[in-house]
Formats: sequence, structure tokens, C-alpha cells
Amino acid sequence: MVLYKLEDFEPSYRDTFEGHDIKGLGVYTQGTDEKIGTVSDVLVDEEGHFRYLVLDLGFWIFGKKVLLPIGRTRIDYGVDRVYTVGLTREQAENLPEFNERQSLDYDYEERVRGVYRQPTDYVPVEASAALDPLAPPVAPPVAPLPTTPSQSRDSYTYENEPSLYGLNEQDHQTLRLYEERLIASKRRQKTGEVTIGKHVETDTARVAVPVERERVVIERVTPADAGTAVSGREADFREGEVARIEIHEETADVRKEAFLREEVRVRKVVDQDTVETQETVRREELDVNSGNLPVEER
Repeated sequence: MVLYKLEDFEPSYRDTFEGHDIKGLGVYTQGTDEKIGTVSDVLVDEEGHFRYLVLDLGFWIFGKKVLLPIGRTRIDYGVDRVYTVGLTREQAENLPEFNERQSLDYDYEERVRGVYRQPTDYVPVEASAALDPLAPPVAPPVAPLPTTPSQSRDSYTYENEPSLYGLNEQDHQTLRLYEERLIASKRRQKTGEVTIGKHVETDTARVAVPVERERVVIERVTPADAGTAVSGREADFREGEVARIEIHEETADVRKEAFLREEVRVRKVVDQDTVETQETVRREELDVNSGNLPVEER
């Protein structure tokens, strides 16, 4: 069974206790009201259930720490104290020392549980040496104290011993106050669609084409030897003589040809925005009706 320090398991544990911090509370014996030490930490199991209070006895030179099962405590936040149930200061001093640097195994927990099950049957080495300084050193017991029937190393659970690990209503009274909170989530929905197609538009295009046209130019000029007599043979008078000249011109030959004008690329982009919404939430508040009795609320 693996145990964790409370702050390692849940860093925001103070919010659960409405700002209260169990660490640092003084630990006192019930009835005699004698201070034993201070809560230095809390050990919880894998499900977050309180199992032990780490008790700093405080009167040892190096600060001896021991484990106090949660079922043997009564937490009173009204006076910022933790009271032990059925544990004296002397018994607390005789508990096996808790070392944070060593693993917390089943055998060590059995030694701790054995003190609470049979506190008179366990005499630590320190106590026996104090009773008889000349006595030879006695090795601490290796084998754990026997568990209750039907319990073993593999089958043991904390629920088997509610007297050690149970939170009874008498010593741990709790009134839970609830409140509503807004839980924001996102839902993807279709808002529409964009259709992209193409159509043909008709327009009139104009183009200028330079062309050539032939024409006949008749020029009449007076030769330099005009007025000079010519012989009859040279002067050949004939009627009906015709000179022919072909006339040509260019015409515009226009044809249509398709060319690629542009490309249209279609894609989607995501724009991010923040949408604020509000809703009415409920919260339970504490009503205290004590009549004329003095009540201190912290």
C-alpha cells in the first residue's frame, strides 16, 4: 500500500478545507489536555483518504516524528487543535520513529498498529534501556506484531480496522456546503457552406491590325525632248492599246485562342475568438442557529 504526502498528492488541498491547513496544528491528549507535539504532515492513500498524521513530538533534540492513525484523532478547527483518542504523551514517545527518507512498508506500519492495538505489550528499546542502564542492548523485534484474524500482508486493507483509520461522525463532524460553477465546453456546429463555381461572361474585344492596300497613281510629265520631231516609224499610232496593273490589298484575319488567365485556390483557415456567456449559479451558505450560546466561527 503506497502512501503519499498530502501536498504531493493534492497541491491545492487547502481549498478543500476552505483555507484551513491541518499542518501546523497542535496535538493534545484528550481529557488531560496535555500537548504532545505538532502535525508536520499528513499521509494519504492512492484514493486520497487520510491514513496518518505525521506527529512531530518536538521535545527530541533532532525532532522525533511518529505516525498517528487518523481514526485515533479528533480534529477541532474551532480551536486549531488535534486531540488524540486513547493515546497518552508517554505512549506517543514510545512509538516507532518515522523517517521520511526510508520507505514506509508493511512491517513498519504493523509496528505502529501494534502499539495502538496492544499499547502495553510494546516496550521500545529506548524505554528498556532507560529502566536498566546496565542491561545489555536488546535488538528491536524484527517480526511484526500479529494482525487481527483474517488479515495478512497481501490481504490487509485499512478498512479492516476502522478503529484506527475510520473517520467517525463523533470525532470528525463535517457539513458539506455545495456551490454551482459554470463549466465551459465547446461544441462544433455547421454554420453554412460556401459554393465556388465558374460561369462564362461574354465581352466585346477590339484589336487593331495594320493592313496594306494598293492603288494606281497616274502621272503625266513632259519629257525633256518634248517638241522634237520623230520619224514615222517611231510614231506608231495604234488605237485600243491597254496597260493592265494588278491591285492588291490586305485584310484582317482574326481568330480566337484560349489562354490560362489565373488560378483560384480554395482553403479554410480558423479564426480564434473569445465568447463570453453568463448564467445564474447557486451556492449554499451556512446558517448557524445557536440561540444565546456563544459560537466562534473561523
